[in-house]
Amino acid sequence: MWPVHRLDKGTSGLLLFALDPETAGALGGQFERGEVAKHYLAVVRGCPDETGEIDHPLGRMPDEYGYRSGNDVPQAAVTRYRRLATVELPHRVDRYPTSRYALMELTPLTGRRHQLRRHMKHIAHPIIGDATHGKGRHNRLFQELFGCNRLLLAAVRLSFNHPDDGRAVVLSAPPSADFADCIRQLGWTEYTQEPPWH
Repeated sequence: MWPVHRLDKGTSGLLLFALDPETAGALGGQFERGEVAKHYLAVVRGCPDETGEIDHPLGRMPDEYGYRSGNDVPQAAVTRYRRLATVELPHRVDRYPTSRYALMELTPLTGRRHQLRRHMKHIAHPIIGDATHGKGRHNRLFQELFGCNRLLLAAVRLSFNHPDDGRAVVLSAPPSADFADCIRQLGWTEYTQEPPWH
């Protein structure tokens, strides 16, 4: 099998494979041209606007060995988001006596490394469990309250055209068991199922 795309370390969910290199190449081309619709579920700090678009260029990040490919000129990066649910917990983490969190549907329109994590940090709503771009105090609260020791980001839906006959293909999956358990404890049970959510 040939992997067609990848997920950031810590992100769970759908990963597309092809059975031959030709199909992998055709599908990979759809990803590169932005023809694949990708939808993610994330828990973030705070309460973002109900809907919005983050248009914020991102510089290249070093790979696991510390090397950057290409130049350091920031590349266009766009993410759309939709707020699905909110909760206010009676726990002081920052300067307020309570802490607010939101469940988000994130749709990247480009494919930059760590794009969703970096974009949510950019608008001051980092993803819970993100050790690199998030807030340690909020991550620790989720560990203490919910036993959550993971990045709360999951790929839950992919839409693309089949490379053989062009028919529309939509793949979806519910969040993994540990992700679903956390959002269930937050009272968002309906989102433990696979999308679309109404």
